[in-house]
Amino acid sequence: MSRVVQFRADDGTPLKLTNVRGAREPALGPVLLAHGAGVRSTIFHQLTGPLTEAGWDVWLLDWRASIDLPPRPWTLDEAALHDHPAAVRTVLAETGAERLSAVVHCQGSVTFMMALCAGLLPQVDTVVSNAVSLHPVVPAWSRVKLRAGVPLMSRLLTHLDPSWGRNPPRDLTPRVITALVRAVHHECDNTVCKLVSCTYGSGFPALWRHENLTPEMHDEFIPHEFGPVPISFFRQMAASVRAGHLVSALDGLPPDHAAAAPRTDARVTLLAGAHNRCFLPDSQRRTHAYLERHAPGRHTLHVLPGYGHLDVLLGRDAHRDTFPLILAGLRAHDTPARPSTLIDGVP
Repeated sequence: MSRVVQFRADDGTPLKLTNVRGAREPALGPVLLAHGAGVRSTIFHQLTGPLTEAGWDVWLLDWRASIDLPPRPWTLDEAALHDHPAAVRTVLAETGAERLSAVVHCQGSVTFMMALCAGLLPQVDTVVSNAVSLHPVVPAWSRVKLRAGVPLMSRLLTHLDPSWGRNPPRDLTPRVITALVRAVHHECDNTVCKLVSCTYGSGFPALWRHENLTPEMHDEFIPHEFGPVPISFFRQMAASVRAGHLVSALDGLPPDHAAAAPRTDARVTLLAGAHNRCFLPDSQRRTHAYLERHAPGRHTLHVLPGYGHLDVLLGRDAHRDTFPLILAGLRAHDTPARPSTLIDGVP
């Protein structure tokens, strides 16, 4: 059973929440799920069942990066300052709850963690963050693309779009990019998959390991789940990668998200695929070290062998390998503080 709640971010941008409930009345309260850039909340479709079965009231957020919403230029700052605080308030108003938990992925994680550590989300108890949060670390070739490619693309395009592989573009520059990607990437026959790797990382592929995906997931689901990503996002990510941590330019957010203690009492569980070629596992290791400096024993990191970036959520064995860690992370506020936890591998 699901229902859609339309609402607006604090700057007026239209957003939506989809409430998913199981057969039983939820016993554990609301959990907010935030997707990454250029996708939509359907990337969580395999996780919603285990969450509702465990007793959670699931709320899927489509924030301004969602391909279900009208495309527009956006920045990480805008989402952190305007989208997530409004989404949290809306869920709490709809449910009558006073607190909630969150599962956040990629740029949904980056922007949510920016808001959380800036003190904008005091109602959040626990967060499970996948892939990257406050310290983006990327492969060497990705650094080259961000440094040299983004200024060039800024003059030629307003966005990049992996769906060019499904809907051949008419304009010359997208056609050239698509042809070059087809010529270089030989790991599969799915052009969207190849363009995803070119857009977001440095790998063959970059966001998952093919052996972790079912044929249906790779050939039927993925081609329809990626869309435009504005160059404005890549410009800010390039600046953050150079700085070694998230940087902001809007009033209301700290310019350096690693300079001061996080203004939150939430417990954070960080997940990192050991084979992630979009954001390297050191991204989450550095954020874990930052969080632990200020609250030793409060937070947890799991580096997942055999996993990449998005197969943590979409993998054929995610129900066995990664979802139990997510469910445990959401209940972390029920357990006492412990010595600093850093786990390379699934326990």
